Amino acid sequence: MGGAFLAAAVLARVGARIGLPTIPLFILAGILLGPHTPGFVLVSDPHEMEMLSALGLVLLLFYLGLEFHLDDLKAGGRRMALSGGTYLALNVGAGLGFGFALGWGTSEALVLAGVLGISSSAIVTKVLVDTGRLGNAETKPILGIIVVEDIFLALYLAALQPILSGADSLGSAVLDGGKAFAFLLLLALAARFGTRIVGRLFDTRDDELLVISFLGAAVFMAGVSEWFGVADAIGAFMVGLMLGSTTSGPRILKLVHPLRDAFGAMFFFAFGLSIDPGDLPTVLWPVLAAVAVTLVMNVLAGLGAARIYGFGPGPAANISTTLLARGEFALILATMAAVAGLDERLSPFIAGYVLVLAVLGPLAAGRSGWLARVLPGGRAERAAERAAEPRESAPVG
Repeated sequence: MGGAFLAAAVLARVGARIGLPTIPLFILAGILLGPHTPGFVLVSDPHEMEMLSALGLVLLLFYLGLEFHLDDLKAGGRRMALSGGTYLALNVGAGLGFGFALGWGTSEALVLAGVLGISSSAIVTKVLVDTGRLGNAETKPILGIIVVEDIFLALYLAALQPILSGADSLGSAVLDGGKAFAFLLLLALAARFGTRIVGRLFDTRDDELLVISFLGAAVFMAGVSEWFGVADAIGAFMVGLMLGSTTSGPRILKLVHPLRDAFGAMFFFAFGLSIDPGDLPTVLWPVLAAVAVTLVMNVLAGLGAARIYGFGPGPAANISTTLLARGEFALILATMAAVAGLDERLSPFIAGYVLVLAVLGPLAAGRSGWLARVLPGGRAERAAERAAEPRESAPVG
């Protein structure tokens, strides 16, 4: 574990000197020191890092919930649902069509619909933090889309599981989906009406007790969520959503920072451990084609969300690039596909696709201004900004 932290730190420091984001460097550290790359192997079994990785994801989404205030959820519920639904329709629909176009099978196409359709909540959160855009106006629709994706995720997994396992019982699938939806509804009601009670329970001046309390609540609720068939991250997100609206919220936001950064790095490091670079050449062209499809769909979805919220090309480019990365959910689907005995090309395809977008996403988000210039209205917006800039006065004499 110590070697993993140090390796991630060294590569991140090197990358910072040349302007690279930390996410792909943490992933690279895992690839280089994992069991699938020749040379020194720091971690021979990726499962040894599984709990640290899960904790990193929980803390990243807990932090996201702290930043996403309930007032934002109440005020923008309709627009959030519309922009999230648009994003899912474009990306999940394109993923399903791409899956059928590959000709690997119907079950494989249903898996690829989720792989290409769902953004990485962990990477999106990290990108927003690293780029300093948490306070931007377009961050609200970005977080709204993430919330809608997580709700869809619970229903999608509940429907997909009996298909992959070969179960013929429609009642079993409906029961799993209903259980997940009921739990999500319960969490939403608790966030809406239970904030005052939660605030009293967590009210303490002792930082040590506060850290233990919010960490225990986030991890415990993540575990309960998983038991109900809901993504563990959404449970942590809802706990953050509730605590962010309490009087202890600002202190929790400050105290969780070092925990989020440390264990978030381990999430991406463990992600790298699972990737076998040797398998990637066999699926290179399908991966590149899928990346191209995702780029186009994200630009269209970003333009759609910006139109719903009345934003210009700059925020549209930020939305498109911030939501580009795919990650933890795609890897879960890869595991499910392997267990179900689906096409053996599926796992290396998912690994390669996720790796490319995990690197490309943060890089594109940091340079979203380039995309904004070519979007409709981008040149006019740039010209207006230049016209508004104060001109230097001519020298006298």
